[in-house]
Amino acid sequence: MAANVVGTIIFFLIVFATIVSVIGIHNFTEAFKKESAVTTYHMADTATSLVNGDHLDAYLNGHEMTEYEHTKALLNDYCRKMSVSLIYVIMVDTSDYGRFISVFNAVDNSVDESEYTPWELGHRRDTTNDEYRRKYQLLYEKEALFETVYRTNPSDGSHPHITTMVPVKNSADDVTAILCMQRPISEFNDARRPYLINVTITALWLSVFAGLVITLVARKHFVAPIRKVSMEAVRFAAENTKGEELGNISHFQEIADLARSIDVMESDMVTYMENLTAVTAEKERIGAELSFARTIQRDSLPNTFPAFPDRNDIDIFASMTPAKEVGGDFYNFFLIDDDHLAIVIGDVSGKGVPAALFMMETNIVISGRVGMGGSPAQILTFVSNNICEYNKADMFVTLWLGILEISSGKIIAANAGHEDAVILHKDGTAELMKTKHGIAAGAWEDVVYRDFELQLEKGDKLFLYTDGVPEATDRDDRMFTISRMLEVLGGNGTVQAEASGMQSEGKSGTPREILERMQKSLDAFVGDAPQFDDVTMLCLELK
Repeated sequence: MAANVVGTIIFFLIVFATIVSVIGIHNFTEAFKKESAVTTYHMADTATSLVNGDHLDAYLNGHEMTEYEHTKALLNDYCRKMSVSLIYVIMVDTSDYGRFISVFNAVDNSVDESEYTPWELGHRRDTTNDEYRRKYQLLYEKEALFETVYRTNPSDGSHPHITTMVPVKNSADDVTAILCMQRPISEFNDARRPYLINVTITALWLSVFAGLVITLVARKHFVAPIRKVSMEAVRFAAENTKGEELGNISHFQEIADLARSIDVMESDMVTYMENLTAVTAEKERIGAELSFARTIQRDSLPNTFPAFPDRNDIDIFASMTPAKEVGGDFYNFFLIDDDHLAIVIGDVSGKGVPAALFMMETNIVISGRVGMGGSPAQILTFVSNNICEYNKADMFVTLWLGILEISSGKIIAANAGHEDAVILHKDGTAELMKTKHGIAAGAWEDVVYRDFELQLEKGDKLFLYTDGVPEATDRDDRMFTISRMLEVLGGNGTVQAEASGMQSEGKSGTPREILERMQKSLDAFVGDAPQFDDVTMLCLELK
């Protein structure tokens, strides 16, 4: 009997450990893949800003080689800085997506001791398989923002890695090539192996322990005294009062322990409740501290509206909804003088408390530097260098900074890897203002940004946002998209392609009404899906 009981328990322990291992590895793998894909996408998308999509054919024909070598050097440097194995740009044959030509190829074998050989300019190669062919087609036809191929257990002898593909576009917003970034994920196996070992050791330890205990108990006759113990347990459960102590009712240790356990049950229950109360109080304390941190972050941004009640020439409204208790998005606006208004919006890499601290530091640096004068491009260069100097955590932030001359409606702005602004014209149309992006601030030192101009007429509005708006996803992992955002801004109008970007027709409203309408549309689209990213919006009207 003892052998049967021990064998059965050991068998079920092994089955349970196996099930837990399989579920845990599956959840671990899916979470790891999703996080790696999103992170690599942002890295790859930033790299596309280094490539001139208008000159790829010229490179292949031997022209613009000075620019080509400069871009190649930037990609090689970016490859090393981002700790990725490969960054390559290819032009795919769109007739069947079965072949491609290499334009750029940056290799860093030191990342995971790989043995990749760089492709030369003009190197031709067949598409690896149908999976790559389908993903190339989705990117060229603009049906996907990015695509990722996972190789957690490659069969060709290479190390575990993922390859994320993003489109390279020309000035007409046409896809001219695909930038692929291969990132090693050897840490996946490094993290999974200890988990499997711990589960196996725990299961074996529990099996041996259970076998020993049951074997000892099975050797003794305990049927008679166990009845008294059982009756006392039933009585205690029914009356919930401490009865007469059982004491040492048996010479057998196991039954004596059981009797003593019933005697101390009431004391244990009281102790348990006290511990539960302490744990609950600690949880409430942490929640209160996070709530306080959120209040501090919210109060560090302008949140009193109307922001300028004494002025009738401008109206502005903004909101920030973090994905966690605190977030990495931020916005700010303030008058430099009576005729100039500074406007900034940013998105820090990462989430939670580290991103919030980084965000507040960046906001302080920007505010102080704007007061010293200079163009937005000069200010962003100063901010980026300041971040790099003290950026031991290797974080970065996308920024859009503009200075509005209120009397003329002219905006001088610069963009550090941020989303393009939208102008809502007084006739109700919403226009996406495509501009050249610089690299995110803090990515590396001495980045030179460029100023550009936007013009607001009386009645026009400027809409700024972070990527949490177009990239909001529902339960089916569908994105809200720029097109849907423009439809909402234009009042559910139609979206059409324009020379300067995308445009929608409809009606707008006040800045507050526009942001409230956009938030309602986001909530309706996302439904009960968890919020993946911070959502920050700002709308300015020139009256």
